[in-house]
Formats: sequence, structure tokens, C-alpha cells
Amino acid sequence: QVQLRESGGGLAQPGTSLRLSCAASGLTFRNYNVAWFRQAPGQERQFVAAVTRGGSGTYYADSVKGRFTISRDNARNTAYLQMNGLKPEDTAVYYCAATTVVISGLGNLNNYQHWGQGTQVTVAS
Repeated sequence: QVQLRESGGGLAQPGTSLRLSCAASGLTFRNYNVAWFRQAPGQERQFVAAVTRGGSGTYYADSVKGRFTISRDNARNTAYLQMNGLKPEDTAVYYCAATTVVISGLGNLNNYQHWGQGTQVTVAS
């Protein structure tokens, strides 16, 4: 059974940092592109960042570019999202997702075969 388990969320003050982790099991992790999406209350789930199978390709939403960094460790079957310079508008449930779809489709949540349960990130002073 495929599982993606997020961790690392919590309450953070504006301007500070959090690092999210996504631990995968039940799949050959290195064969999947991995992304982070987020969903704020009353809003649609939105693409945040993606990393390709080998980790060399990374893609970001404009809203997080320069502040967030996505990475992965295939030896540990884990992906990460380093979030710096957090803003109140970053408040959302963050989801990890995995897909075998090619690069051009990484921003579309409908292309992802596997999802985690999500972790809450709240940015407030």
C-alpha cells in the first residue's frame, strides 16, 4: 500500500522558517516526480513546488519562488519543502503528492496518483 506521510507543519511567526518532510513507502520512490500542493480554507488546492525523479529539476509557483526550496533524498524515500520568509498568506494545509507524469504536467493536481493526508501550516504573529 502506497503511503505518503507529511510532517513538520505547525505554527510559525511571519518571517521565520519551517521544513516539511514527506516520507514515502509502498512505491519505488525514485521513479516518481514529487510535488507539494497547499489548500487554504475556502480555496482550491494549489501547486507550490515540484521536483523531478533524480532531483535535478525543480519548479515553483510564483508566489513562493525565492522563498521555498523543494528537494528529495531518494536513499531515504523522502522529499522536503524548506519554507523561509513565511507570510500569513502561506497558511494552508500542505500536501505531498507523487506522479509518474512527465514534467509538463507537474502543476496539475489531477496528474498525481498518490497523495498524503496533509500537514497544517499556520503563519501568524
